[in-house]
Amino acid sequence: MEVALCLLGLCALFCPLSAEPTCKLKAKFNLSGYKDVVKKKVVVGGMFPVHRRLASIDGNTSRVPVSSGCEGFNFRTFRWTQTMLFAIDEINRAPDLLPNTDLGYVIYDSCFTISKAVEGTLTYLTGQDEAVPNYRCGTGAPLAALVGAGGSDLSIATARILGLYHFPQVSYSSTCSALESKFQFPTFLRTIPNDVHQSAAMAQLVLHFGWTWVGTIAADDDYGKYGIKAFKDQVEEAGVCISFSETLPKVSSPEDMQRIAKTVAQATAKIIVVFSSDVDLSPLVLELLRHNVTDRTWIASEAWVTSALINQAVVNPVLGGTLGFGVKRADIPGLQRHLLDVDPYANGLTEEFWETLFNCTLDSSKAAVLTKQRAVGANDTLPRSVRAAPDGLCKGSESVGQLGNTYSDVSQLRITYSVYKAVYAVAHALHNLEHCVEGQGPFVGKSCADITQFEPWQLMYYVKNVRFKVPHTGEEIYFMEGDVEGFYDIINWQVQSDGEMSYVTVGSYNGSAAPEDRMKIRNDSIVWNNQELATPRSVCSENCQPGTRKGIRQGEPVCCFDCIPCADGEISNSTNARACIVCSYEEWSNEAHDTCVSKIIEFLAFGEPLGITLIAISAFGALATIGVGVVFVAHIGTPLVKANDALLSFSLLFSLVVTFLCSIVFLGKPQHWSCMTSQVALALGFALCLSSIMGKTVVLMLRARALKAERTRARAAAKAAKLAAAEAAQAAADGGSPDVVAANAVHRAEAKDGALSEVDSLTCGHQRAIAAVATLIQAVACTVWLVIVPPHPVENTSTQNIKIILECDEGSVVFICCIFAYDILLALLAFVFAFIARKLEDHFGEAKCVTFGMLVFFIVWISFVPAYLSTRGKFMVAVQIFAILASSFGLLTCIFLPKCYILLVKPERNREEMMRPRSKARDGTSTGTSASLATNATEVHATTASTNIDD
Repeated sequence: MEVALCLLGLCALFCPLSAEPTCKLKAKFNLSGYKDVVKKKVVVGGMFPVHRRLASIDGNTSRVPVSSGCEGFNFRTFRWTQTMLFAIDEINRAPDLLPNTDLGYVIYDSCFTISKAVEGTLTYLTGQDEAVPNYRCGTGAPLAALVGAGGSDLSIATARILGLYHFPQVSYSSTCSALESKFQFPTFLRTIPNDVHQSAAMAQLVLHFGWTWVGTIAADDDYGKYGIKAFKDQVEEAGVCISFSETLPKVSSPEDMQRIAKTVAQATAKIIVVFSSDVDLSPLVLELLRHNVTDRTWIASEAWVTSALINQAVVNPVLGGTLGFGVKRADIPGLQRHLLDVDPYANGLTEEFWETLFNCTLDSSKAAVLTKQRAVGANDTLPRSVRAAPDGLCKGSESVGQLGNTYSDVSQLRITYSVYKAVYAVAHALHNLEHCVEGQGPFVGKSCADITQFEPWQLMYYVKNVRFKVPHTGEEIYFMEGDVEGFYDIINWQVQSDGEMSYVTVGSYNGSAAPEDRMKIRNDSIVWNNQELATPRSVCSENCQPGTRKGIRQGEPVCCFDCIPCADGEISNSTNARACIVCSYEEWSNEAHDTCVSKIIEFLAFGEPLGITLIAISAFGALATIGVGVVFVAHIGTPLVKANDALLSFSLLFSLVVTFLCSIVFLGKPQHWSCMTSQVALALGFALCLSSIMGKTVVLMLRARALKAERTRARAAAKAAKLAAAEAAQAAADGGSPDVVAANAVHRAEAKDGALSEVDSLTCGHQRAIAAVATLIQAVACTVWLVIVPPHPVENTSTQNIKIILECDEGSVVFICCIFAYDILLALLAFVFAFIARKLEDHFGEAKCVTFGMLVFFIVWISFVPAYLSTRGKFMVAVQIFAILASSFGLLTCIFLPKCYILLVKPERNREEMMRPRSKARDGTSTGTSASLATNATEVHATTASTNIDD
């Protein structure tokens, strides 16, 4: 009747009097719930998702549309509804809270859908079952606030409407961070923490265990989208990567569930974060069970972490070891008794609860019809609706407590406790409003509001500023911009020995504490999936150990990378280094490439075994050379020593001493003086040595050429002598004078003997001059070298990375090549001269000795080149010293050992006679040394003369 009058008033206001009324009621909402407003001073609204979804409709538009009903009774949310009733009853009986005011209530079922939540909000604001926007028809008790409306999506929808009228709304389970905006939702408050804290807690949990590869699943609503986005932002900033991200549809289908389950099964991520309600998640859990996905660890949001809809024994293999965040838990005395004493006949919702719980019906006529239908035929021929109908008639006296249903389970009162706090927050706000002292009020003129006829915005002031302690728990409740502090218990799902899943608190998170103190967790108390105690690993790529760096894989997240070893000379001394560090000039990487170590300083030192050996050999060579010199001095007057200029022999011995000793200068740490001394001494020593040998061999070569000429003359003289004898015989036969013939023969022989006086055209002075000039040229070149670009010590780091090789830089490659090329030229000339003079045959054969000595010299230095180029570091110096010593020993041995043998062992051969030819050739010619060439010529002349005389 009141509605009709209201509608008539609206029509009279907006419709012309001459026209027929056009105001029509366009829809009538189909809402179920609880209502008690009779004789109540203030009415508190409530909204709970008692059912999980709307009942399906046929979509027929050919008839008047009917508001959908609900299906899928939810025992957990029905307990929340009963908790509000219990709290209001407790408040009405409390002597110190609203003592003069009885609270009434209007509670609607939102069916977990936005449309039903909006229907309930409009109906609640109108005050009647038929909603008339912007009007409240009726004269009942004023509306205080709405406690609800369940999920975040529902609260967002209702808050937008309630905000238009400045109507307070206190939510018990809407955690979405979007609701913190006072611009969009000015009258929204909540007794459950903001998801900003929960997302941060989840992110910190992932980072705490070092998981860098996680998957995410979110409900397709604001709760899931906002929560998972905040989580992603925080973990990705910390370097965590998202393996996959799936969305649970509000209306699930088998295809969607199979697709998501397949994604989870194929993903390599072992940690999966889920922001969803239990209603949206339950179909996926069953699908995962069919796919046998049992090796994952789930991170649960507060909406399903303690849900009995999810926590069933059959899902233990899938969800065992789950970690989640639950809001504060509390024990509420008297609540369980209230839950167990529910009257099945009190309300339509209660009846449905009873029938669903005990699988029976409270309607006797309905039970009789169903029994009759079942008697008609077998179950397989019955309609589906009949087969699914409950069995039997409920007695109404069944025991709720004996079933152990989630409805009566008060061990995990978390969101239930949040409902309890929300009702008390509204009650304390009303209490403060009622007990306002006139003249001290918060409104204009310090006025107060009347409890019997206050405006919603007036109550909103008191709700925003309420501060009270919750009965039985002592927790202090107050709102900060509509939110409470972000405190959570960290809950671990652990399978007990009897197969039941239990919720074990293993830590806590306090979003109001300092960052380092926010999370407290006992790792050793956690039992992971499959009863594992070791913390699971979830990484796309294992950590790169020191000595390697991360190499990004193209097209993949940054958590998926390859570990690339640092190059030589580079290190990384931390895990997951993005780049390697280059060692300094004096350092090099160790074998593990995790530390720079000092490079090895390398040079051929005096004290090491190789250096000592080379010094000993050099000293021995120098002493042996000096010993040879002493022997020569002792036999200075003998023919062997005097032959071919003794002074050149001593200069040769001196140069060999220099080459032996200069090799020692190559040892030790290179200094400026040692670099210059070693190279210059070597160049000048070999220059003097080779020029002395060249001075000797040039004379030997000239004498060999003279010997060749003498042999030619000797053959000619012998031929002339035979011709003279033949002529003399012919003359005697003819009566001629033999003296005339002989005289002619002698004249011809003397004419051909004139060249003998030019055999030793080069004197000892010439030889010495050749040696001195050749050495002086080298000395001038070395002086220019030292003045312009002298050799100097350097640190060679390019040859061997792990070493700093101290060596001498020659200063100029051109100069050193020219200097040693000059020595090679001298050696070639000496060798050529000696080779030409090798046929001088006597008891000593000096030319042959020099030839062999030069061959040894060339062999040593030709072998030196590849050996020197193939070695590095101090061994290059050792090879160079060895070449110097070997060539010096070769020259000393080949040139002077035969002479020392004669001087010391065969002194009888050290006579002038031994310098003469050993035998004569068959053609009458003779061979010999340069010391016997003149004697040979005289003998030839005498032989010719005697022949003529005899004839």
